Amino acid sequence: MKRTLFGSCFVIGAMTLLLASAGTAASERESIAHAAAAVAMQSSQDAPPPADGPPTRAVDLDTVIVTVERREQDLQRYAGTAQAFTSEDLRALGINNELRNIQVAVPGMSIANQEGNVEIFIRGVGSANNTELGDPGAAPHLNGNYIPRPRGLGTMFYDLERVEINKGPQGTLRGRNAVAGTMNIVTRRPQLGEDSMSGYVQGEVGNRDHRGGEVALNMPLAVNAALRFAGYHVEKGSSFTNVGDPRLTPAGIQNETAGRLSFLYEPDDKLSVFAMVDMGHESGTGYPGANIYSAVRAGYGPDDVDMREVVYRGRQGAMDNRIWGFQGNVAYDFGAIALEYNGSFRDVDFWQRNATSDSINWPGRDLSAVDYDVFSSQFWQTRSQAQTHELRFVSTDGNRFNWTAGGFYFHEKQQVGYFSLADKGYCCYSGTEFTMPDVDGKSWAVFGDGTFDVTDTFRLKGGVRYTDESKSRYGIGGNWALTLGGADFACCFATRLGTEGFVPTLLNRPNFDVSGLSSSADFARFLLQGILTPGARDTLIQQIGGIADGSAPNGNCFVRPDIDNGFMQCPPDGGFTYANLTIPSQQQGSSAFNYTDWRFGFEWDRTDRSLVYGTLSTAHKAGGFNDSFDPDVIPETYRPEKILALELGTKNRFDMFGRPATFNVAAFYYNYTDQVFQDLTAISFDPVTEEASGFALANRNVGKSRIFGVEADSTLRFEHGFSLNLNALYLDTEIRQGVVADARSQNYDAGGITSEIDLSGNELPLASKLTFNARLQQLFDVSFGTFDWQILAAYRSAYYLTQFNNREVTFLADTAGTVDRVEDAFTAGFPDRQRAVTQINVGAGFTSPDGAWRTEIWGANLLDKDVSQKALVGSGLNIRFLNDARSYGVRVRYNF
Repeated sequence: MKRTLFGSCFVIGAMTLLLASAGTAASERESIAHAAAAVAMQSSQDAPPPADGPPTRAVDLDTVIVTVERREQDLQRYAGTAQAFTSEDLRALGINNELRNIQVAVPGMSIANQEGNVEIFIRGVGSANNTELGDPGAAPHLNGNYIPRPRGLGTMFYDLERVEINKGPQGTLRGRNAVAGTMNIVTRRPQLGEDSMSGYVQGEVGNRDHRGGEVALNMPLAVNAALRFAGYHVEKGSSFTNVGDPRLTPAGIQNETAGRLSFLYEPDDKLSVFAMVDMGHESGTGYPGANIYSAVRAGYGPDDVDMREVVYRGRQGAMDNRIWGFQGNVAYDFGAIALEYNGSFRDVDFWQRNATSDSINWPGRDLSAVDYDVFSSQFWQTRSQAQTHELRFVSTDGNRFNWTAGGFYFHEKQQVGYFSLADKGYCCYSGTEFTMPDVDGKSWAVFGDGTFDVTDTFRLKGGVRYTDESKSRYGIGGNWALTLGGADFACCFATRLGTEGFVPTLLNRPNFDVSGLSSSADFARFLLQGILTPGARDTLIQQIGGIADGSAPNGNCFVRPDIDNGFMQCPPDGGFTYANLTIPSQQQGSSAFNYTDWRFGFEWDRTDRSLVYGTLSTAHKAGGFNDSFDPDVIPETYRPEKILALELGTKNRFDMFGRPATFNVAAFYYNYTDQVFQDLTAISFDPVTEEASGFALANRNVGKSRIFGVEADSTLRFEHGFSLNLNALYLDTEIRQGVVADARSQNYDAGGITSEIDLSGNELPLASKLTFNARLQQLFDVSFGTFDWQILAAYRSAYYLTQFNNREVTFLADTAGTVDRVEDAFTAGFPDRQRAVTQINVGAGFTSPDGAWRTEIWGANLLDKDVSQKALVGSGLNIRFLNDARSYGVRVRYNF
């Protein structure tokens, strides 16, 4: 994240999790009506249960359908590593309405939500740069359509067909920003062939004042056309506790509403037309983080304190996120070739006022000594309008060579505002504003991919994709600074900004051109234009208003207990002895890159129940530019990252004790080059308190890493309706190159200089060496219905939260590199290791004999483990973003 205070290869991959209890819903026809052969294959299988019906009693292993390779196929026949979850799976484990919880069921996956920015890492690969300067490293999709700004993904987790997690680089098939893999949220489509309306109504309640509801209605228009409406609403209390100002409520309170309307028309086996419009609204108190820096400096590590006990003060946290989108799919089978068009538009309008705090509580802390009259805060305003278009041609004649080719276009317009307030400084005033009214990103690509049947059992596959992309940005960014002198040139008067009622202007500024501003009056006017509504006890307008209008060239000096620091006096003439003003600088950036991704592999049907495969492939994450500061310090642009991956694996079906089972194993090796490491650099701070008030990220292509791992999974069936899913991942990562400025080491006694740190030998963040999941399920009939239950146990070994890996911190005394002192990470306040953790999720359900009624109970994170999913460290900050605390509840569903 940017500017926030909290601010060669060998791969073996195998898939996991074939679930047996909940019935597999009707498979999505996301891809091209691609061929009569694919349709015939589907129709030859057992008919799936009604989309809104209860779990089925499976006799054989359920077929799980995925679209990883842009076509529907049995997950057990997919030559790669993936997992798929039906909506029933997610509901049973308490994952609905809480996107982060899905990582518990996916080895190697980490999801954090930082101020509304969803960050997805898979096998240690991802991106924490989620502003307009960066892109995700694991590409999210909705029905196969790319989502560039993954805000509000949780509002899409309802009335689902399934969620697909595709592990490993997907550059050829999915394009840019899929270096880690992809997550595809597949919604339920309208059901054709019904002669009356059907659907369901669902209500649920749980702990933390959780209450919610969901509804879906399938409306046939004709035998070959139908509409489907679905919607949901959920309210849930925070897992954080306020131990500060009692007038404030903690961050993390959820209030979400969403709805979608979809249309499907299939007059014959050749034509398919699908359209969907959806919208969602998130509100509440914003996404929480916990700054543990002060607690650590007081001698308490993250395992010694309750990180959810936050000392809130100042303004109430608040958030408003409005999302809507439209997508369409038209596919036609001409016979030898099928044609498919996919298009989407997505609009995001996000606003948040961060909840602010004076760190967290720790044993023996005197909370009465906290100054609660401090209104430092951060405001976010992010808008995005993104469109995607893809045209694909697919061979459907059933010859030995099957291919797909096409083109892709992406265009995103963004408007981004960020304002960081440092209220009531003991000396001077320093804040930060980055407001960009015009951010433009474009990308286009052409691609081709094919599979050639060398024999009936051996196939070669390959593909290539060329991508061209560009980005540009215009706006302002940098420091707000005031230094106001008292009598006899004493330093300095404080400034209040952000008190009750304050609203910044941000994107509503009348002017974003600062290139011609040079006088104090110009600077004062520009600063005042950044205030839409002044706070009730703000002083900024009164202090510098006379400079802006010329009536008081040195400003208006006055004494007030909360700004004079107890010793300041005004000069006799009523003006300040000096009034030095600093405003943000002009921000203009652009970048343009092109690159080619490719893949080559083989598939060998060793038997009709055993597949052996191997793939060598590449993927890129988009490059970009940095904030416009000194190019000798911060490079103007950074190049796209690249991963070269080799994957080998095998997938097997067999019988064990007369029952079907699977065993899959895969290994993989990534060569990760031009890796971007980010320096979180302070660009403003209070020289007395030594608290930083604003930051900028510098993205640098200084990293090289290697990643090796082995993943295995198995699905087993036993007597009496039991099934067991096992999944294990061993992951070994190493940074082989990367020297960056150590943002933890800023020494304000020496002008804020930082030391450098060589990251070589460190592990990648969020990369546990061992992850193991076991999921036990049972489904059985009783005299009055059907009962099912399941338990998921997930173990994850320790991992680092940052690239610093708990390394010691070197503080410099001067720019010549003289060492002032060296401290271990804990003493300096920056421990960044999350210890090993085991989490338990459970669920149970009862379905009436006619399938109309279903009652479920669930429990997620039953052991109530606090798990840090991300950390921001640097300059007095060690911000932890945590998992969701224990949740449990009951729901009732009526199907009709």
